[in-house]
Amino acid sequence: MKYPVLGVNIDHVATLRQARGVGYPDVVDAAKICEESDIFCITAHLREDRRHIQDSDIYELKKSIRTRLNMEMAIAPDVVKIALEVNPYMVTIVPEKREELTTEGGLNLSLLKDDLKNVIASFDKKGIIVSLFIEPNEEDLVIVKELGVPYVEFHTGSYANSYGKDGETYELERLYTAAREAVKLGINVNAGHGLTTENVGPILSMEGLKEINIGHSIISRSVFVGLHEAVEEMLKAIDNK
Repeated sequence: MKYPVLGVNIDHVATLRQARGVGYPDVVDAAKICEESDIFCITAHLREDRRHIQDSDIYELKKSIRTRLNMEMAIAPDVVKIALEVNPYMVTIVPEKREELTTEGGLNLSLLKDDLKNVIASFDKKGIIVSLFIEPNEEDLVIVKELGVPYVEFHTGSYANSYGKDGETYELERLYTAAREAVKLGINVNAGHGLTTENVGPILSMEGLKEINIGHSIISRSVFVGLHEAVEEMLKAIDNK
């Protein structure tokens, strides 16, 4: 398999649907269009507040898609229960705040370490791969190693916000350094948040990068060119590294 692979996050298809409380656009239909291209997985975030993806979406996606389901989630007990029932390929554990527009940063692992242990153990027992969404720093990677988690997803939002500005080099170096450290520790590296066809290029040089999860920019682009073409454009940007 050629790395990095692409996971397409379809949350914002559900955002559009929930804006009217109607049955369209359908997230399963969207996932199937994405799967017409050479993607690795479908990513969907079942938030505790259910602002976009709904419980039924997760069950239907797992039943209907032909690739893999990466379920993003916090460790809210009801969401953990659903994940254990659905048995996705991977769960990516992320932080959540009710007032945020979107995920604003990585997990506070020093605070959540004890709470995460039991949740991780329950997923390990089911054979579900666990990934932790973290900031690119060595301190968090040490905790990830202690928890025995095989994957991290580095939050690339700070890099995306700095792209083309003075802070871009600093943010890229943070990511590169953290990726090198993760590889040394035997932790697989994923990345995501705020990535577009324009800014994804430098991310591709991260050591050990396995998977990139991208949603908002693909769904936004699809308004103008269609979902299939938007996914193809992102795949082209990744292949042209």
